[in-house]
Amino acid sequence: MKQSEIKKASTAELQEAYADSRKAYSDLKMAHTISPLENPIQLRTQRRVIARIATELTNREVQ
Repeated sequence: MKQSEIKKASTAELQEAYADSRKAYSDLKMAHTISPLENPIQLRTQRRVIARIATELTNREVQ
């Protein structure tokens, strides 16, 4: 998800996307452990998406 999409999404959608992203990241990590991924940059990209969503959720809680 891009930052503009994250800002437009509702809190419920963000919480769902956060859970889905965490699951996808753990699946990627497991797959990479068993046999190397063709594109290991996917791990970094997924981690950054999770961080963006978590940051936006935290900002909304504070406000």
